[in-house]
Amino acid sequence: MDEKPLTVCLRYYGISPWEIEVIYNLFNEKFEVIQEETEQTELNFVSALTIIISLPFSEEFFKWFEFREWEKVKHIIKEMKRRRGKGNAIIVEILFTGDPDVRFVTDLSENHNFNSAIEKIDSVVELLPYHLNDNNIPNDLSEAVYKYDIESGRWRLNSVLVGQKKISLTKKG
Repeated sequence: MDEKPLTVCLRYYGISPWEIEVIYNLFNEKFEVIQEETEQTELNFVSALTIIISLPFSEEFFKWFEFREWEKVKHIIKEMKRRRGKGNAIIVEILFTGDPDVRFVTDLSENHNFNSAIEKIDSVVELLPYHLNDNNIPNDLSEAVYKYDIESGRWRLNSVLVGQKKISLTKKG
């Protein structure tokens, strides 16, 4: 896709060596994988995983990476949550770098809701152009942050970054 090496950065704490090895192997065929074990930053969570993918969030990414491989990534993330049980055990962030960056933040306590959120990440591809063309969204945004809305059972644009300015969105706009 690109001439410079494509990278995936895995930042984590409280993740078992087995789990990180599985995730590493899923991305290693197509990316240079950078691992960074960090200190616990989220006091409410036993584990945290941030996956930074150096490609834009798009249909082309999923075709290139292959949907079957993406299903494996989703499966291991859901398995990590299952192994930790109910409650705020794990927070997962997936960041696609592009124009704009698109970040998904999953910090749900119930396994069912967490799994539903992970399952539906790729469905946002179809909605992203509509979300970003909303009159309430500035044209020059650098990052779109999505959080899963339990009530509606779907990902909602939670906030956007425009330069250094963070704009939080509500259900009303």
